[in-house]
Amino acid sequence: MALLEVENLTHTFGDKLLYKDSSFELYKGEHMGIVGQNGTGKSTLIKLLQKELLPDKGTIKWQKNSTIGTLDQYAKIEGDKTIFAFLRTAFEPLYEIERKLNELYEKMAENYTESMINKIADYQEKLTEENFYGIDSTILKVASGLGIQAMGMETLLKNLSGGQRAKVILAKLLLQHPDVLLLDEPTNFLDREHIEWLSEYLQTFSGAFIIVSHDHEFLEKVTTCICDIEFNTIRKYKGNYSSFLSQKGALREEYIRQYESQQKEIKKLEEYIAKNKVRASTAQMAKSREKKLDKMEKLEKPAFTSKPHFHFQSIESSVQVILEVKGLEVGYNYPLLPKMKFDVRNGEKLVITGFNGMGKSTLLKTIMGKIKPIAGEFRFSDTIKKIGYYEQDLIWENPNDTPLNFMMQQFPHLTQKQIRKQLADCAIKKEHVIQPLNTLSGGEQAKVNLSKLSLTPCHLLILDEPTNHLDIDTKEELRKALQEFKGTVILVSHEASFYRDLATRVVSIEELCLKKW
Repeated sequence: MALLEVENLTHTFGDKLLYKDSSFELYKGEHMGIVGQNGTGKSTLIKLLQKELLPDKGTIKWQKNSTIGTLDQYAKIEGDKTIFAFLRTAFEPLYEIERKLNELYEKMAENYTESMINKIADYQEKLTEENFYGIDSTILKVASGLGIQAMGMETLLKNLSGGQRAKVILAKLLLQHPDVLLLDEPTNFLDREHIEWLSEYLQTFSGAFIIVSHDHEFLEKVTTCICDIEFNTIRKYKGNYSSFLSQKGALREEYIRQYESQQKEIKKLEEYIAKNKVRASTAQMAKSREKKLDKMEKLEKPAFTSKPHFHFQSIESSVQVILEVKGLEVGYNYPLLPKMKFDVRNGEKLVITGFNGMGKSTLLKTIMGKIKPIAGEFRFSDTIKKIGYYEQDLIWENPNDTPLNFMMQQFPHLTQKQIRKQLADCAIKKEHVIQPLNTLSGGEQAKVNLSKLSLTPCHLLILDEPTNHLDIDTKEELRKALQEFKGTVILVSHEASFYRDLATRVVSIEELCLKKW
């Protein structure tokens, strides 16, 4: 019996049809990846499965008494709790058993019965089976694997950044070990080292899980089946990610062959009907073929989604050093790192890596003038006047604006036709062009930002985790565009597969700090 049965699922978002009459099942122990281009409804599917949304049509049926754990990065949590105390709440049922056990021991001091002794034995057996007395070491193992221990286990939750908070919520979810995990982009806030740990953990996870991810290397390691959302259909493939790509490619080729064969047959029938229906001797045969043509279930013309195209316009500069940083301390109320000293050279493609929460985004915001430095200085060359900046957080001044209005405000000298073409080049569908920004998927919003950058000639591009919400095709096109960009790039990224062939220099943020200051 399946853990999850989805039958004839149909759902629209606004005026857009996401899936129509789609069905699939999840079985015990299956590790499922959800893939599809930006805007196809991957995150919406997770919300439907956890009953945050109701489908327009169809049924979603979970096996009775199944425990389902969902990664909710926006869950309300008690800010005054420490990380350790919060993670212990994953074992609340066991602590409740311990409380009952202690109550029984207190009662036995006055009087005891055989039933009390049997109950104590049952409680003790349950606690031993669940490794209750090793809870703290279990917590520390998971916390270390996800990079939480480095934050300080006694740190209050209210003092954590968004990415740090998401890590802690993920850790609690893993510690609870539900029958099914529902995870939407769990690697977005993890560093490569912690993604590796999560991969190994999920490979040996005895329960089932459904994961939305654009990280194909991660999916390759952890999945046993893939659900692909394309053309308003959810199709399930057995095997890991590379097996899915092979199967999907074969199905596409077969579909094209069938479509072309049918088109030839249709053309032949139409030509025969046109020639023979007016002749008395052949009119009956022509009518027979006309009926055959009418009854034929015609295949739709293959219209596979086009890839985006990015082109970043560079402004030439003859200066050797673009940026000099001396004794710079970054942070908000206190420094996040020791003082930094480094420079960035003209034409360099510098990738900055490091653990989440260490200050990579804060460094970029500081040199962009969005945050004041705590100490030290940084200086751009006088020739560097134009800087393109991609911010990790998708925050819009007017979330109800459409991509079309937003871009026309940014580039008033361009016509509406030119703006529409630019958005189309970046694979933003025409129906999304007139949809409010806050109703678009994260990937679609990211494409709008990249579209804006494409129209902004600059000496330097500063990009903070630009791949977080992008599908695989879009990542590949972005990587090509950055390789072709003639200017200088400063990139913060945790995806080695994205920057491996792009970077001229890769440094961890710790390497930018001069310990002897």
